[in-house]
Amino acid sequence: MSKDSVHTAQVVEHPPTTGTPADAGDAGYSKDLKHRHINMIAIGGAIGTGLFLGAGGRLHNAGPALALAYLVCGVFAFFVVRALGELVLYRPSSGSFVSYAREFLGEKGAYVAGWMYFLNWSTTGIADITAVALYTHYWSFFTPVPQWVLALIALAVVLTVNLISVKIFGEMEFWFSIVKVVTLVAFMLISIFLLATQHDVDGYKPGLSVITDHGGFLPHGVMPVILVMQGVIFAYAALELVGVAAGETSEPEKVVPRAVNSIMWRVGLFYVGSVVLLALLLPGSVYSADESPFVTVLSKIGVPAAGDVMNLVVLTAAMSSLNSGLYSTGRILRSMAMAGSAPKFTRVMSRSQVPYGGILLTCGICVLGVGLNYLVPSQAFEIVLNVASLGIVSTWVIIMICHLIFVRRAKAGLVTRPDFRLRGSPVTEIATVAFLLACLGLMWNDPDVGRKTLMLIPLILVLLVAGWFGVRRRVVQEAETSQDVTR
Repeated sequence: MSKDSVHTAQVVEHPPTTGTPADAGDAGYSKDLKHRHINMIAIGGAIGTGLFLGAGGRLHNAGPALALAYLVCGVFAFFVVRALGELVLYRPSSGSFVSYAREFLGEKGAYVAGWMYFLNWSTTGIADITAVALYTHYWSFFTPVPQWVLALIALAVVLTVNLISVKIFGEMEFWFSIVKVVTLVAFMLISIFLLATQHDVDGYKPGLSVITDHGGFLPHGVMPVILVMQGVIFAYAALELVGVAAGETSEPEKVVPRAVNSIMWRVGLFYVGSVVLLALLLPGSVYSADESPFVTVLSKIGVPAAGDVMNLVVLTAAMSSLNSGLYSTGRILRSMAMAGSAPKFTRVMSRSQVPYGGILLTCGICVLGVGLNYLVPSQAFEIVLNVASLGIVSTWVIIMICHLIFVRRAKAGLVTRPDFRLRGSPVTEIATVAFLLACLGLMWNDPDVGRKTLMLIPLILVLLVAGWFGVRRRVVQEAETSQDVTR
């Protein structure tokens, strides 16, 4: 353990009497997010584009066994968010895991964590605006409009809303999540009714026969199920939003445990349950990566406008994800900027206490995604999904490493663990890191997109190293200034 790390731990455990926050990036925020906001942000993080759009192509490739892939990935995702929840209760921060990486891994760790998270959400934002364009093209009225134009419109709308205030963000996410939950519950009830009544779905009788008559649980073998794991991880990528949002609530010690504990049953109900029902209604070969599987089912049961309604809902989910991405990266970049490892303009806040500099930077990267939609509209979603996987895997790995070091320091008496804990340390953290790295390695088996994505890792490392040498002097200056203030 370095001297700097020990000093950081001591400062956090015994904050100065001046009231200066442990992370300078936490200063200036309002505490306007309520329990219902945090709870529904957690739900919204568990229900997004990865399920509504991504499940179609994965069902086509992996078959009914996709439900098992969602379950396994869901368990490890729960471990990550549980570890993050413990760190949040130890010290709530809008900088979230970047702030914890700074404390437990040093400023270099925070630098890597922050920029990889930025990579995740900026590319996820591209995936979201691509999804919005694809959903909108479902309606013939919008078919003549180029995909990139629709993507640009979606980005402009969400950016405008995100810049208003955190309270408006919380309200939007609350109602976005309500819509997603109500719709998924309604879809599941309709699916159960179709199963119970044996109502035809596109000429197929719902039930186990749909699975057994079309290749069984593993129609294409085990390998396709393993290969979709890295894509499934992306489906859970917004769960860590709970940690970021906790920095803008007045009672994180009450709100966060409830939100984190409820994530597991949501995973089982919404992800695994939905995929099982989809597999019982139609063969995997009927589903497509170009259309939401929920839209596919509802369009084929003969109910007028059912597909249109569902398509509107999944479009809302994509807008919600984009909204969350702009929100979280704005806070993360501000935490980094206050430490000197991000551009100075990303530390600025509006009068309504919104870090608009970081939000605009993320939006700028998303504009590049509009260009991607112009150049390769048919591959845009899959390309950015794989790149985003690099970002989310590295973020989750860093969270688990931070938690591992946190537990070790707690055993050494340097910090105090809250009662809300991730059990099984260090086995849980090591197993999760190994699983996440294995999912990353699986991308090599996809020569078209996945392998090319992995080949970007050396380039990303070079950019990170070059960037660090570019900001390290400013980081040292900010650290010295911070030490002077706390003396």
